[in-house]
Amino acid sequence: MRFKLRQMEAFRAVMLTGSMNGAAKLLFVSQPAISRLIAHTEQSLGLQLFERDKGKLTPTPEAHRLFQEVGALFDEALRIDELARDLAERPEGALTLCSSPSLALNFVPPVIAQYLELYPNVRLKYHTTLLADMAHELLGRKAELAVSVLPIDHPNLVVEPLATGEMVCILPQGHPLASRPAVGLAELAECRLILYSRNIPFGQLVAAAFQRANVSWTAAVDIVRAELACALVRVGAGVAIVDQFSVGQQGWPGVVTRPLRESIPLSLSLVRSRFERPSRQVQRFVRLIKEHARASLGTGP
Repeated sequence: MRFKLRQMEAFRAVMLTGSMNGAAKLLFVSQPAISRLIAHTEQSLGLQLFERDKGKLTPTPEAHRLFQEVGALFDEALRIDELARDLAERPEGALTLCSSPSLALNFVPPVIAQYLELYPNVRLKYHTTLLADMAHELLGRKAELAVSVLPIDHPNLVVEPLATGEMVCILPQGHPLASRPAVGLAELAECRLILYSRNIPFGQLVAAAFQRANVSWTAAVDIVRAELACALVRVGAGVAIVDQFSVGQQGWPGVVTRPLRESIPLSLSLVRSRFERPSRQVQRFVRLIKEHARASLGTGP
């Protein structure tokens, strides 16, 4: 192998830190050792990885291309290292989850808390991901199970319906529309609107609802995360339409939640790779989140 793992490690360190000295500190070796290793790497590969000008290093286009591949390799190596550590330290194993960002605000955390209470010897790793990246996360084995707030269609994913929900309107306390049991899109269009950007799925759902209702609208603020909308509404910047899971049953202080007259339905799903059998840890979590969906939403299988 011409490009050895030790050379990859040194090359990656230089790319991350921008200098031989920074790479040496990152790897706890001397700066001359890193310089010699990089020079030997360039010679053995027959590639110039860095342009040198008065001590300053500038990566070549070839270096940037290599760095993309080396970064992916080290991410996988880190995953394997964590797996080995988990096997040694935690006989119950580990569970890696991801979810749509809005579900991380209120819906998923109680399930995680219950899971950890029941299975304290399992190491749980949890992060959020966008719908567009969910298939990559699962098929790249960066997550075993995903909880999606919107439908996902992929031939290599197993998608199981979990629950249904709605988009809702949020208003500052004291807003004239807050006294109404439900709010229509035409009424909201007359207010200063804080809406999801139209280039993300939530934004497309909301835009389609306005179009179906034949209501013209203009957003004053475009957002991509529900918590941004809630924070802006709380200080009186406007009114917003968000998914019900982001505000939860308790809501946000200073924010009033009202249903929309024109329904914008949501469909939650459990998603996993078709190529992986669900582990015991995944099966346990699925059981708990289904129970949570039935108890908190009154929906689900």
